[in-house]
Amino acid sequence: MKFTLGRRAFIAAAASLSLAAPVFADGHKVADSIHFLIPGGAGGGWDGTARGTGEALTGAGLVGTASYENMSGGGGGKAIGYLIENADSQHGTLMVNSTPIVIRSLTGVFPHNFRDLTLVSGTIGDYAALVVGKDSSINSMADLLAAYDADASGTAIGGGSVPGGMDHLVAAMVMEAAGKDALNVKYIPYDAGGKAMAALLSGEIKALSTGFSEAVALAQAGEVKIIGVTSDERVDAYGDAPTMKEQGIDTTFVNWRGFFGAPGLPADKLAMYQEAITKMYDTPEWEAVRARNGWVNIHNSGDDFRTFLEAQEKVIGDLMKKLGFL
Repeated sequence: MKFTLGRRAFIAAAASLSLAAPVFADGHKVADSIHFLIPGGAGGGWDGTARGTGEALTGAGLVGTASYENMSGGGGGKAIGYLIENADSQHGTLMVNSTPIVIRSLTGVFPHNFRDLTLVSGTIGDYAALVVGKDSSINSMADLLAAYDADASGTAIGGGSVPGGMDHLVAAMVMEAAGKDALNVKYIPYDAGGKAMAALLSGEIKALSTGFSEAVALAQAGEVKIIGVTSDERVDAYGDAPTMKEQGIDTTFVNWRGFFGAPGLPADKLAMYQEAITKMYDTPEWEAVRARNGWVNIHNSGDDFRTFLEAQEKVIGDLMKKLGFL
């Protein structure tokens, strides 16, 4: 059974950017300014993505100035509603979002979805990973599956999101692709990473579902072993971590982050934003931001972004229906 939420073309897209001029600070400005609308508070993933992108765009001379506005509320729905309701006056605004716009529109957290906005560009992403405690007897997905077969209820997987949230869906997706019934997977949510780690070390959970960048930080600190990553190929940031696919589990997943414009955004404005983001990938300013945050370049523009989102919506929707969340 195959579950695919990512495409090799994401990474390959970087190759198409090699024709872009490598230096833009000498007057190759694409946009005078961009105002970034951030649907969550300061310090979160959306905030870091918007501010990091703005830092690279302005530092490289592609954009004159960048401004930022945090608008929390409604699981991101407040900012989406604001952008839609004030569309005519928001042509200078890009809103950052990520996989939750798909999950939360499916579950009705807010009434809108990505089709109600102008799709500008998928920009970066973070794969998911399953990790186990450093002293665990489990060293691979085969070991975890064997433990599950021996005692399903005693082989709980934890995560930092609520039941039906991203960490749960990733765990269910991986187990389903491994031939297990996702409904039988025992998932335990924790509201803080420290609590999840404590549960892992105490044996309350056998494995933890988390973002790859967080997993790398924990592995480098010697706290966990990464037993599977939801990427097509091993990721340079931590090449020792095996993919799910190389272990015979045919599934991929990426928590993308990208940018949206107001509905009805004029075509020339859309093209301008897409050009700025495309050229950004070839700058040292962007590479510094990307490396600092441990992001993976995942560039989808316009129609490619829509195709990806529609595929992700179908896979997540089908899985959530099976799990009883829809």
